[in-house]
Amino acid sequence: LVDDLRWDDLGVAGHPFAETPAIDRMAREGVRFLNAFATTPLCSPSRASILTGQYAHTHGIVDNTARDAASHALPTFAIPLQSAGYRTGFFGKWHMGNDDSPRPGFTQWVALRGQGEALDPQFNVNGTRVRESGYVTDLLTDHADRFIRESGEQPFLVFLAHKALHPNIVQHDDGSSSGVPGQDAGFIPAPRHAGRYANAPVPRRPNAGPAPVRKPALLRPLDGVPPLGPGTATPDRDVRARLEMLLAVDESLGRIVAILEESGRLDETVIVVLSDHGYFYGEHGLNEERRLAYEESARIPLIVRFPAVAKAGLTPAEMVQTIDLAPTVLELAGVADPAPRHGRSLVPLLRGERPPWRDSILVEYYSDTVFPRIRNMGYRAVRTEQHKLIRYLELPGMEELYDLKADPCELDNLIGSDREASARPALEAELSRLRRETGDAARP
Repeated sequence: LVDDLRWDDLGVAGHPFAETPAIDRMAREGVRFLNAFATTPLCSPSRASILTGQYAHTHGIVDNTARDAASHALPTFAIPLQSAGYRTGFFGKWHMGNDDSPRPGFTQWVALRGQGEALDPQFNVNGTRVRESGYVTDLLTDHADRFIRESGEQPFLVFLAHKALHPNIVQHDDGSSSGVPGQDAGFIPAPRHAGRYANAPVPRRPNAGPAPVRKPALLRPLDGVPPLGPGTATPDRDVRARLEMLLAVDESLGRIVAILEESGRLDETVIVVLSDHGYFYGEHGLNEERRLAYEESARIPLIVRFPAVAKAGLTPAEMVQTIDLAPTVLELAGVADPAPRHGRSLVPLLRGERPPWRDSILVEYYSDTVFPRIRNMGYRAVRTEQHKLIRYLELPGMEELYDLKADPCELDNLIGSDREASARPALEAELSRLRRETGDAARP
């Protein structure tokens, strides 16, 4: 699990300079989903949805504040795996509050507190805090390496949740954040990779840089908040540094694959590569805000390698979501699943079958106070193959509607145009259906 990794940050996705040979190999030898989405494009809720197969409105981790007690009660897919005899290990960024203590379902626990540090991080190792020297991505991989080797013939789960590609900040219990004491803020690659892309021209999508138009929620005048435009876009140095951080993540995956190859267990191991959500590279003038329902934030990479089931080189176009991971893993493991989950197993799609599949997805977000620009912008959005409707729950009359086939960069809001009338009723009905069927209908 890579933090904040965009779907198009990979070599296999056509990026002009990002070097991701290990991830690209998994895509060649496995299945790469072309339309995968986070149910909530925000760290804590998305991680809870990945682990539970539930929407945030059910599992209750609705923002990045300290919801420690709730995260101890999550019905993660690790729990039935552990009960079935799996040796289960969590390594990295739990990031549902700052409580780094072990959670149910994991026999091995190596966790960062909150966001954690890039350099010389502190880990909670099975209940004891330990300060280790080195780069966080490498150290987490060391722990996963030992865990896999020590598992022997026992079936195992490794949930490796990298800090990368997240900047070096500390999240406080009240939801505020600051730089890491004694360390540089911002995106910190492994020292061996710093500057690798210093002179690389940064690719930008057509919607990157210009100020947004006809997006009333983003265009609200706010005290002390500059209007969106080229000056608020993600600078080239941050994009380059993020992708330099990705080099260590790719090396981490390569190390794990090599361990599995050495032991003869590679082809009997399911390997999943995904992100919790995306990141803005200046699209609509946005930078760190994430959270929003636009493609750059909600869309993620998702790759599954397992030769016994996943047909090499497949690229399904069906819309899949983070909530689909839990039921998929449990079906592949042949483990009974007692918990209610909103997601669907991806196993038929991995096999290359074309089962009846969802025609729409629900994306949700609850307001928080971290970024003043998007305060009070909680929303429910519905996305189909062609359209996306975003309804802001606290900002009536500021809806957005896009034709994704004609306007994949979401530049032309159709609200108020002649085309709204033909598309909106069906989208409203679909949004209501999704909310009703997932237990969200009682909310405004």
